[in-house]
Amino acid sequence: MPAKDIYHDSCKNSLIKDNWTITDDPLRIQWGSKDMYIDLGAKQLFAAELNERKIAVEVKRFIGSSEIEDLKLALGQYVLYRNVLSARDSDRKLYLAIRGTVYRELFREALG
Repeated sequence: MPAKDIYHDSCKNSLIKDNWTITDDPLRIQWGSKDMYIDLGAKQLFAAELNERKIAVEVKRFIGSSEIEDLKLALGQYVLYRNVLSARDSDRKLYLAIRGTVYRELFREALG
């Protein structure tokens, strides 16, 4: 299994505080003989609708020497996981968890 990102526990605690139930830590998905691990799987019950919402969260820290390289790696991993999830667990939505500064300085730009 992969090592946890330094922001893993903070992200997990934020989800719990927002009434999500952590179902997997990490969430294991398979494609053929290959195993992949998304950092967190969670679900939330909407009592009024009696529906359940399921998500998967990949946590990324963006601390490499190049934010563009970090972006390429995160984007490639996101697309791979999204495609496998859509085939294996189509009712689970994938999210990328990043720091606020990364969002403001990179993802709000046209490239992000």
